Amino acid sequence: MGQARAEAAPSRLGGLGLLIALMVTVMAQDASCAADRTRDLTELSLEQLGDIEITSVSKREQRLADAPASIYVITKEAIRRAGVNTLAEALRLAPNLQVARINASQYAISARGFNSATANKLLVLVDGRSVYTPLYSGVFWESQDVPLGDVERIEVISGPGGTLWGANAVNGVINVITSTAGASVGTQAQASAGNLSRAVSLRQGWRFDGGGALRAYAKYNQREDSERASGIDADDGFEKLQLGFRSDLDAAGGTLTLQGDAYKESISQTNAADQRHHGGNLLGRWVRTLDDGATLNLQTYLDRSWRDIPGVYTTMSATMAAWPFCRHRGVCTGPTRSPSTSTNFRRSRR
Repeated sequence: MGQARAEAAPSRLGGLGLLIALMVTVMAQDASCAADRTRDLTELSLEQLGDIEITSVSKREQRLADAPASIYVITKEAIRRAGVNTLAEALRLAPNLQVARINASQYAISARGFNSATANKLLVLVDGRSVYTPLYSGVFWESQDVPLGDVERIEVISGPGGTLWGANAVNGVINVITSTAGASVGTQAQASAGNLSRAVSLRQGWRFDGGGALRAYAKYNQREDSERASGIDADDGFEKLQLGFRSDLDAAGGTLTLQGDAYKESISQTNAADQRHHGGNLLGRWVRTLDDGATLNLQTYLDRSWRDIPGVYTTMSATMAAWPFCRHRGVCTGPTRSPSTSTNFRRSRR
């Protein structure tokens, strides 16, 4: 263990150097970016709050006031004001979730009780991509993160959603929706530091002359060992580096979205070598609004992860869906057709 932790020290020092460099970038950043911040929700009327659009309840855009379910929306502004660094920490803002940190890296998140690190009754989606692990149909929260500055909103549905979303949605659905690449043009840098944790992120966005946009990001998180009741270190320190991109382009009369992420993390252990995990995903989605008002949505993604404990797991999934475009109060103006058609394929290997 001593040797493993000694080997991890240079990496953490390098991460600290990156932190200092990016903090300088943050201090030099133009203050004009503050104009892009969303309006404080406390200034909105009840009618305006009800007009917030959501997609998780019926797999289509609709007003929050018209959603036939109990749902809480974590907004971009709420995340910014909270000062959180990870996706798991951002979910603490939802009153209909139970979020507990087990140690320096692991979280237990559930709804309607029965919370544990292996809770598997809650479906979690990131831009339509399911992030559950085939190992136990739950989520390794230490491996799931997004640049929080690019999150448009997080929709948290309370109650069963298995009819629409499948078996994992027994107690609810968490749907993380990020903004388009066109909404992220320019440079954004964030940094935080404390006696136990440090985090930095850098994002750059570009807009193409011929239409479309691209953004790329890098994010680093590091947390020191937690402390036992006796006062000694628990040897559970955590370090993670994550890179990713998103591109939105005009293609074949619709919008083509390509996005992906890759991460590498290390978790300390008592009397053993550090756990080392890495993985990545690649998603493609094409959306087109037809002449009759219906929406065609084609999506496919590949998600692969490797964990030295307990083994290697590879997950592949492809989904195709089409549903009518419904306007005010869910009245469908297009011709009658199947609400959705989907095909999924998964493969796991140890």
